[in-house]
Amino acid sequence: MTYSVSPIGFVRSCFKEKFAIPRQPQLAPAARGVLELVAPFDQGDAVQGLEQVSHVWLLFLFHQALEEKPRLKVRPPRLGGNKSMGVFATRATHRPNGIGQSVVKLDKVEANRLWISGIDLLDGTPVLDIKPYVPYADIIDTASNSIASAPPSLIPVQWTDSALQQAHGHAQRLDEPLVELIEQCLAQDPRPAYQIPAPEREYGAQFWDVDVRWHYPTPGLIRVLEVIPVSNR
Repeated sequence: MTYSVSPIGFVRSCFKEKFAIPRQPQLAPAARGVLELVAPFDQGDAVQGLEQVSHVWLLFLFHQALEEKPRLKVRPPRLGGNKSMGVFATRATHRPNGIGQSVVKLDKVEANRLWISGIDLLDGTPVLDIKPYVPYADIIDTASNSIASAPPSLIPVQWTDSALQQAHGHAQRLDEPLVELIEQCLAQDPRPAYQIPAPEREYGAQFWDVDVRWHYPTPGLIRVLEVIPVSNR
């Protein structure tokens, strides 16, 4: 038996590529976006009452990781990318039906769009459903998960003077907390855990419409080198 589903909207996100997206929601509060609803859900009736809610669950598709052949085991980044585990014991993007879920902060409700933050969603993500977060039901005080018992350890993020100046300028232009976004995402160390970065190797990711470049002077430290418009590279 098969079922078909259709998106109720699409996310316009600060994350334009998969690399450097936080591996869980709420790890980067400065990560913001807009869920733009499509007909017939863009008339206001469907979101009436959401102004009373602080957070929502989004059910979505990993639209850039859809696969025809389901995987029974995956290698989650949390375990360094070298250890296999059953797909249902992880939140890996390689799902049997490509479905993900995230709890995000609801900053503003409009008739045809929701302004959200603390997101871990790629730009263009198709959203299948929205459900209000219900604290008394969704918080389980006795819950445990020995695979991921605590947030990932953060590493220090430093800036060159020129990169910080560039970031502040783009933040003002975008009217977005760009410096905070970069620091919150990079502090979680987006590189594969099995990779030992050489100081001369540069890494990069796109946030909004800027290209952020950084390196690791030492394995436990990130230094941001430049923040420039994507079109300039």
